[in-house]
Amino acid sequence: MTGKYDAILHLPHHVSKKHPPMPMADRAAQFAPFAALTGYDAAIRENARLTQERIDPAEAELAALDRRFRLLQEHLEEQPEVRLTRFRPDERKSGGAYETVSGIVKQIDSIARRIRLLDGTDIPMDDVLTLDGALFDVLD
Repeated sequence: MTGKYDAILHLPHHVSKKHPPMPMADRAAQFAPFAALTGYDAAIRENARLTQERIDPAEAELAALDRRFRLLQEHLEEQPEVRLTRFRPDERKSGGAYETVSGIVKQIDSIARRIRLLDGTDIPMDDVLTLDGALFDVLD
């Protein structure tokens, strides 16, 4: 059988004397997939991330929470340990997440309406949903 390429079929592979061979890593890179839509995957993940809506407590719950804040203010020098649930707004989309924080109360700023814990955590009082601790056992 004589084919069109029989004369060159079994010749050795040509190696250029001018140009060095391309490294294997570079050869593989030219066949790697590319992201036609840069940032699309990140946008999809961000959109799929769930947030919670802020709960608006009833007037009775707000009054009970206010009583706890006042009691906490009165016993501040004792450095009471508290556990509170607070709303943390999401930085990128509407809503946020509720988280429970525990610590020793260092300071309460009634004017700025902030609670500072001993570890430096600064919590807006308006974001607090529940406030618990041994100090509040007298209220229950």
